[in-house]
Amino acid sequence: MKQYFVSKSKYDGDIVYINLDEKKGYRVSPKDYLSYDGVKVNEMVIIKPSLIEKIIKRKIKLRLDYFMRLILSLMDGESSSDDSRKALDDLERYKVIIDRKYSIYLDDKYMALLNKKINILERELMASL
Repeated sequence: MKQYFVSKSKYDGDIVYINLDEKKGYRVSPKDYLSYDGVKVNEMVIIKPSLIEKIIKRKIKLRLDYFMRLILSLMDGESSSDDSRKALDDLERYKVIIDRKYSIYLDDKYMALLNKKINILERELMASL
């Protein structure tokens, strides 16, 4: 498998191979598949900690917004109690994913705030059962 390192500055035209097993980074694989004649990317490893933090925080925010919309639909009576049970199970699973996968990239203060938000969402879902 070929691995490439791309940098805007200090590019002199040579291809630099790096060993990504030694570098600790966040692995991202593209979800949208467009056919074109350019380079096809199967996986990308992000090494810059600030960029990793921004990406993970955005992913977490989008997922928490999904749970908020679900709770609002449960309060409006648009969904059944089976949906709230599934959502509660999904929230529990997501909480474990955050603790295992994302906690190494995020600071403790943000993790504490995130756990408080998830606990509030859990209480609301439990109340809708």
